[in-house]
Amino acid sequence: MMPPWLAQVHPRTGTPVNATVVMLVATAIIAFFTNLNILSNLLSISTLFIFMLVAVALLVRRYYVAGETTVVNRNKLAACIVAILATSVATATCWGVNVNGWVPYAVTVPAWFVSTVCLWAFVPQARAPKLWGVPLVPWLPSASIAINVFLLGSIDSKSFMRFGFWTAALLVYYLFVGLHASYDTAKALAAESAIAKVEDGDGDGKPARGAVHNGEY
Repeated sequence: MMPPWLAQVHPRTGTPVNATVVMLVATAIIAFFTNLNILSNLLSISTLFIFMLVAVALLVRRYYVAGETTVVNRNKLAACIVAILATSVATATCWGVNVNGWVPYAVTVPAWFVSTVCLWAFVPQARAPKLWGVPLVPWLPSASIAINVFLLGSIDSKSFMRFGFWTAALLVYYLFVGLHASYDTAKALAAESAIAKVEDGDGDGKPARGAVHNGEY
């Protein structure tokens, strides 16, 4: 997917020195010719979006186990998560478009609260942490979703357009270049593994030709 030259590792430090230098130069050029507010907004969008996804993933991990969670509980979990996201987006939208009055917030915030209560009351947790886990689930993850979405709503629309453009460009690159490179690499590794099995024992447990058998070659 990337030039092999970037994968070279320094023999003493064990770090990808070429990739580090290239990223340093590229980042410096972008930072030098780009407005700081634009960069900070793009960084905020990506960071807040990732934090929101982590909170959603925590809910899914705590409440869903493949093969164990029933279809009913899975559907209830999905409905509650969608409701939490929808009410959070609605609250952020009201703030972003400068809606006058408190009436919209009197609808969206209680709706978020009810969605979280439904998740807490009607969906049993499918997995318990062994050593340490996030406390107050689902309240803390749900609050994290709402706060991160609300902060995303405070960022200007042009920043989202820039973020969408670069995200789309990276997705196109991944679909047409990275995905095929990963597939070709996986096929090559599978072929090498099959050859190794044949050389070791024809892949069926039989000794390969030339192997020691009963003390004879």
